[in-house]
Amino acid sequence: MEPQRPFVIGIAGGSGSGKTTVTRSIVEAVNLVNVTMLTVDSYYFDQSDRPMSERAQVNYDSPAAFEWPLVFEHLNRLRSGVAVEVPVYDFTTHTRSSITEPAHPGAVIVVDGILVLHDPDLRELLDLAVYLDVDDDLRFIRRMERDVTERGRTTETVVRQYLTTVRPSHVQFVEPTRRFADVIIPHGGRNTSAISMLVALIRERVALATTEPSTG
Repeated sequence: MEPQRPFVIGIAGGSGSGKTTVTRSIVEAVNLVNVTMLTVDSYYFDQSDRPMSERAQVNYDSPAAFEWPLVFEHLNRLRSGVAVEVPVYDFTTHTRSSITEPAHPGAVIVVDGILVLHDPDLRELLDLAVYLDVDDDLRFIRRMERDVTERGRTTETVVRQYLTTVRPSHVQFVEPTRRFADVIIPHGGRNTSAISMLVALIRERVALATTEPSTG
């Protein structure tokens, strides 16, 4: 019998919708045993060739901000059972680190990012598409808290970025992908009931992969 192909779950939603919370819940519940986590945020283009003043003006919520060919390459390799080296991105300086982090193939691959459901070719690689649906005001508050405490931003810069790029890009690129989701989770990362159902599905897939013989 051929090895079972990994079950790929895509988790999308606007900035501040709780994608990281959902991912952490999955990691804690499943213990990361036979589950691969891949965040598209790791694949932002390196901006080290620009002065810091220009880096702040880049629209990081546009599809053009990500290195999609590398995302596809890594996801396809993981689906084929091959480990990859994932970029490490510094959100404070908008640059990639010289080091990478290994990601090993598992029975389940969870891919998260604001634009996971944007590209039709990427959607074709997903077995389950999830969209976290959260009100704009709540997402903005969560983004403000995160960017100020974790990324060294000021309140003024967070507000300016939200109004000039984040909000317009959400309306143009992110929100329309809601219609491609198989599962829509209201309240995002705070919907513990829905997250529990998602975790139960992942556990089921991991159990199947670990009990089913890989050769005939």
